[in-house]
Amino acid sequence: MFAAACWGIGTVVSKQAVAEIQPLTLLPIQLVSSVLLLGVITRLRGERLPAGREGRLLSRLGLLNPGLAYALSLVGLTQITASLAVLLWAGEPILILLLAAVVLGDRIGPSIVVSSLAAVAGLGLVVLDPSASGSAVGIGLTVAGVAVCAVYTVATRRWLLGSDATFGVVLGQQLYALGLALFVLVGLLAAGQPMLPRQVSPGAALSAVVSGLLYYAFAYSFYISALRRVRASIAAASFYLIPVFGLAGASVTGERLEPIQWLGAVVVVAAVAWITVRAGQAPGGNEPALQPSSAAASAQMAIAPRAEIRR
Repeated sequence: MFAAACWGIGTVVSKQAVAEIQPLTLLPIQLVSSVLLLGVITRLRGERLPAGREGRLLSRLGLLNPGLAYALSLVGLTQITASLAVLLWAGEPILILLLAAVVLGDRIGPSIVVSSLAAVAGLGLVVLDPSASGSAVGIGLTVAGVAVCAVYTVATRRWLLGSDATFGVVLGQQLYALGLALFVLVGLLAAGQPMLPRQVSPGAALSAVVSGLLYYAFAYSFYISALRRVRASIAAASFYLIPVFGLAGASVTGERLEPIQWLGAVVVVAAVAWITVRAGQAPGGNEPALQPSSAAASAQMAIAPRAEIRR
């Protein structure tokens, strides 16, 4: 839930930055602010970047998310409406349910499936827009981004066994994502694209930095921590709350919400709460935190305990 709050509120905070900085230019700025904070926290806690074959694979998942997934969804968003994009992204937790069942052996009860569908219906009310539409290409790119994020979640959950350093994992992934973002930005600049803003206001600059900390440093740290403690299919249920937190944040800044949107928000929150309760009651629902392999455990014995915060 904390990760969803960070993602939802981070989206609202980034609005001023997006108005003055192109998204593919904003992403490296946000990732730099996140990486700098994560680097400081990782050093203070005595954590290390994931090591070994699985550790390196775990870090490289940052190329998928937020790297490739962000690029696909961004390009797709130029060809579909925002409300349609939200509804398409609502399919991510459902896809994670299926992948987790196949790859990780997660047990999925009918109540979780029904609750997930109820959450999707609630999101339909939250982003209700009769004019929602988009091209086939835009829809395809957005769905591809959804699929990439789902693969990221399942793969991260599987390979977390080799490392118990939450901040180190997030830092490693976002270093790869930053490398990809800079590569894309430099390529666009070399192609003659006007990617650099002529002028940025102090408010937009602050928005870029703060949204980067919320959206990447804090949100991903919460999420990785949650993936250690619960099944991927359960952790992903929090994704339904992201638009709800976004709407709540927008209402604080003065945007007026319709009663139907609040009704949808209530349905989403109730559905996610039910999924959480049912997951706790199901056999194996309250899973212990993942334990590192013996080699990783030996290497980490002298390191401070890992963070207990998280998505």
